[in-house]
Amino acid sequence: MLRLLVIGAAGRMGRAVVRAALERRDVRVSAGLTALDGTHVGRDLGELAGVGPLGVHALGDASVALTECDAAIDFSLPAAAANNLAACCAAGKPLVIGTTGLTADLYRELERAARHIPLLVAPNTSLGLTLLLEMARQCARALPPQFDVEILDAHHRDKRDAPSGTALALGEAIAEERGAAFDPAAARSHVSGPRQEGEIGFAVLRGGDLVGEHTVIFAGSGEQLTLGHRVTDRAVFARGALEAAVWLAPQPPGRYTMRDVLFRTGS
Repeated sequence: MLRLLVIGAAGRMGRAVVRAALERRDVRVSAGLTALDGTHVGRDLGELAGVGPLGVHALGDASVALTECDAAIDFSLPAAAANNLAACCAAGKPLVIGTTGLTADLYRELERAARHIPLLVAPNTSLGLTLLLEMARQCARALPPQFDVEILDAHHRDKRDAPSGTALALGEAIAEERGAAFDPAAARSHVSGPRQEGEIGFAVLRGGDLVGEHTVIFAGSGEQLTLGHRVTDRAVFARGALEAAVWLAPQPPGRYTMRDVLFRTGS
């Protein structure tokens, strides 16, 4: 059974991971990490997640929390991600990062960390969205460049990053298949005027309690192809992250993706 550390245990996604772990027989939440200066240190993770006492309490020290686990899932905040990564490297623990809005500096740290631990970074841990990425790649390979690409990203009002990490991952995947450079800052929603040839456009919607929706439109002359994925319950992200952690734990050090999990590559 995999002993799991939930990083960001008091947050919305951390609580969802705790609840989803109870659905599995091969995972046990053995520790939770929350901000040391927060109000949740010492709280029972089950009570935080609304499932009743589990006898596992939130800790504020990553090094202590990591001694109780075989792998970790991080759904905290970008500002905390670097310290969490460093702690997992020092402890030699596999890590799944579902936190979005990571900095360019941290991405460089990720490459170094992957030499020492199994590391999986996913802007979206949904298995369905992982398949959408593959479908978008296939369409980008098959359709001529005259098909314009627009990506719609819809989330709840409190979503911090725009476009979402998932939308950017879709754009990057399509650009890669077309042999083009991808600049996350060049979103069409930020500029006016006619679109440029080969441009990948982004449209962002933030409002209400939308969990997450991504639509990819390949718009040609006289025809359009639309791919989409909609989440109605954020538990799917928690379930996907758990699937990733279970798969990642026995892997050798390296950088992995949800595609590896979906298609069960590796050992």
